[in-house]
Amino acid sequence: MLSIFDVAASILENTGYVSTMKLQKLAYYSQAYSLVNDHCPLFEEGFQAWVNGPVCPELFGIHRHRYVIGPEELRGYGDASLLSNHEKALVQHVCSVFSDYDGNELSVLTHKELPWRLAREDCSQADRCSRYISNDSIYSYYSDPVSANPLFR
Repeated sequence: MLSIFDVAASILENTGYVSTMKLQKLAYYSQAYSLVNDHCPLFEEGFQAWVNGPVCPELFGIHRHRYVIGPEELRGYGDASLLSNHEKALVQHVCSVFSDYDGNELSVLTHKELPWRLAREDCSQADRCSRYISNDSIYSYYSDPVSANPLFR
């Protein structure tokens, strides 16, 4: 199975330099898109329901203290060439759908969506939260045909 670092490397091949917040959200939506369309996760790592939306702690550990990240900064961690053509197309689609969104806009979008809200249900807006957003919750929400997320319209 791929790692989030492989998928992040593929995202950065598609986007070039992006904010680390946008990278996190594109990885999250890539996972959601794979769960809905292929009925399996794209990578093993999960996302916690942090204040600014879903964050994968392993990926955060690589870009901590950076606002912007580029492809060369993941060398030695992830390898985009490990993705199949289908997986590359999936990531490319996610990047295309959200190309006009910045990291803050994607954060706001995730705050409106049920998987993040469920994981944080008894936390205030400012509370730290290390609860994981379950793949079942992600699949259930995004496979619903009335999802307001642009990726699934």
